[in-house]
Amino acid sequence: MERHPHHHHNHDHDHHDHGHGQHEHTLYGELMCHLPHAIFAVAVALSILSFVTYFSLGSVSDPVLKKGARMLFHSFHFMHILFAATGTLITFLRFSRSVPRALFVGIVAPSFFCVLSDIVLPYIGGRLLGVQMHLHLCFFNEYANVIPFLFAGIINGFVLSRHHADLQSSFSRFSHAIHIFMSSLASTFYLVSHGFAYWHKHIGMVFVFLVIAVVIPCTLSDVVVPMAFAKGGKKQ
Repeated sequence: MERHPHHHHNHDHDHHDHGHGQHEHTLYGELMCHLPHAIFAVAVALSILSFVTYFSLGSVSDPVLKKGARMLFHSFHFMHILFAATGTLITFLRFSRSVPRALFVGIVAPSFFCVLSDIVLPYIGGRLLGVQMHLHLCFFNEYANVIPFLFAGIINGFVLSRHHADLQSSFSRFSHAIHIFMSSLASTFYLVSHGFAYWHKHIGMVFVFLVIAVVIPCTLSDVVVPMAFAKGGKKQ
């Protein structure tokens, strides 16, 4: 009688592994799980951008708007790095307790995928739509601002991973949601501040490009890469 509750607890923990108990941990399954979140987040981000554009004194090419959008991009980009590092660590530490490997993946994965999501893919999307975009890799130019958010995210991931196992699913879902939302805002304001002033004329394709820019890197960073890295380490 005492073994049954214990077995049920483990099954429940596995069932809610990183908050996605209803699908297989394949790339396709993870993308389909995160896609609705990305669609919602990008829609909200574009709504926010619409209000910012509307209140820009009638000129979307106004230097004040571009300067404001650039400030917002940097703020959301740094916040994105914070939650990306947190999500990466939470996922990794569910499958491995190796601190050196956790630090490695917690630094490398957010550093690469946040730049890909917030900068590189929006830049490519703008160029494909015929816009003269400017490539600005602030991760390397403004590392003094990036590093505090990156390491705060890593510390946050370590702290949250040591809470009770029953809370891990909630922490993971919350981290995923905030991560995707911050990425959506950063990608959106990068477009405006680095060349795509008249985004509203192409809002349909902008929406599609932003969803792609958000869902693929965020899924890889939050789930696929840390999970594969943790399980790969155990096989060695």
